[in-house]
Amino acid sequence: MKWKEEDNTLQATFEFSDFVEAFGFMSQVAIIAEKMNHHPNWSNVYNTVTFHLSTHDAGDVVTEKDLTLSKEISKIFEKYT
Repeated sequence: MKWKEEDNTLQATFEFSDFVEAFGFMSQVAIIAEKMNHHPNWSNVYNTVTFHLSTHDAGDVVTEKDLTLSKEISKIFEKYT
């Protein structure tokens, strides 16, 4: 999965076999995000999860926090492939 930087956000979309798998992925990401105290802007429609990461405290731009979280999200996704 490749992340792209666009409109001051890191963006990526992940697809899963079904809703349950997508929701399980989101649950794992939620735990990491909470530990980092860096919560993503994301959406879920059936088997697809989309992220738009930026750091609100830094003026809604991409920071090291977003890069770190995106790497963690990608690691979690690798378990599903």
